[in-house]
Amino acid sequence: MAENRREEPENVPAAPMEPLPGGPAPGRHEEVGGLTSHDRHKLGRTRAATTWTGLVVGIVVAILLLIFILQNLDSVTFELFAWEFSLPAGISLLLAAIAGALIMALAGGVRIIQIRRVAKRAGSASDDTTPR
Repeated sequence: MAENRREEPENVPAAPMEPLPGGPAPGRHEEVGGLTSHDRHKLGRTRAATTWTGLVVGIVVAILLLIFILQNLDSVTFELFAWEFSLPAGISLLLAAIAGALIMALAGGVRIIQIRRVAKRAGSASDDTTPR
């Protein structure tokens, strides 16, 4: 039986493989933007990617809020102490959510300031005890 194998002479070097147009070079990782696919896994998430994701999520939430407000335009009367006022239900719930977010941000900001003061004191105390 004859085999369909073509034998090349041993002393002739093999022709180098040329990369396909638009494709990666043979034997190398695929390069995108100057980085190999292996390097991209090392980078992890960047601030730009996180910001972009946050913006997309924010836009989706804003669209959902707009739909909620437009579907809840029935006027509701509110009484607070001696004041009485009426607002659309969707707007009043949005204002309540904003007030809650502001209170949460205020409490978080106060806590951050407390932690920074403690860290600053701890840093200056360790600098004073360091031998020179």
